[in-house]
Amino acid sequence: MERTNVLGYHITAMKLSFLNSSDPNAFVSYLGGVFEHSSWVAERAWKKRPFSDVNSLHAGMMAVVREAADIEKLTLIRAHPELAGREAVQGTLTADSSGEQGRLGFTSLTREEFLQIAEINRRYREKFGFPCIVALRLHATRGSVIAEMQRGLEQDLDAEIGRALEQIGEITRGRLEKMVETV
Repeated sequence: MERTNVLGYHITAMKLSFLNSSDPNAFVSYLGGVFEHSSWVAERAWKKRPFSDVNSLHAGMMAVVREAADIEKLTLIRAHPELAGREAVQGTLTADSSGEQGRLGFTSLTREEFLQIAEINRRYREKFGFPCIVALRLHATRGSVIAEMQRGLEQDLDAEIGRALEQIGEITRGRLEKMVETV
């Protein structure tokens, strides 16, 4: 599978053995975009090498997130785009986010659907100060995603921070599974 790294170069799936033996710059160049606009996760995860498989790589990266200061966690959450939000409308989503949102049609909503999601996004951001994050790979329909977004509105701030980080974990697991070959 071909993808674009954080420097804009097209590359194919990377072998884990290469990542384990790479210098920090190469490691971050390839994995820096896994966590949306947050290359610091890959920078810190480099020190946790070697990784035995994609699961251990993901666990190492998630350990970096868990070890981060609260403000860094909030910054990570805030780096994610809203579903069918401004970035989608302007065409500025990352390639990963665009593909993830496009799979369930969040980049081609009807006007009614767009207005419904925009209202949920507005209410969510007003309540929590960050976008509602849903790991789309765990959903088969837009309806289940919208229901998940609405459930989030019923939670308190601490619960939603925890849920957002779990969802980011699922998003990044899916990205790594596409990007890294264990061979």
